[in-house]
Amino acid sequence: MATTAEDVRKIALSLPDSSEKPAWGMPTFRVGGGANGKSGKIFAALADDDTSIGVKCPQEDRAELIAAEPEKFFIRPGHDDNYAWLRVRLAAVEDAAELRSILIDSWRQAAPKRLAAAHPELDRPGPKGPVTAA
Repeated sequence: MATTAEDVRKIALSLPDSSEKPAWGMPTFRVGGGANGKSGKIFAALADDDTSIGVKCPQEDRAELIAAEPEKFFIRPGHDDNYAWLRVRLAAVEDAAELRSILIDSWRQAAPKRLAAAHPELDRPGPKGPVTAA
């Protein structure tokens, strides 16, 4: 079962201190803005055509993920080369549990340390664990 942009929105907004804010003409999901009116850090961005998402991923892990599952993971050459981001094709994500795992891993990388530490239940999301190496 392919996942959708609505699945992304539902899961992303269910994570602690997460919000949605448009940027660059697309929905982005942020963590850590809190009640102080700040925007927070982006942990996911939906493509303008709703077919993929960008998520945080250490650059040293990207090549391995892309090589293992090129139908699912990719970068946009010339755009993503110098950033710790990875693109995920929603049609290739198995189910909501896998999507949740991907989003939680990205959320943990963007979340303030204190907030992430307050949510140990998000350390190992689901049976597959996080997308990137711990």
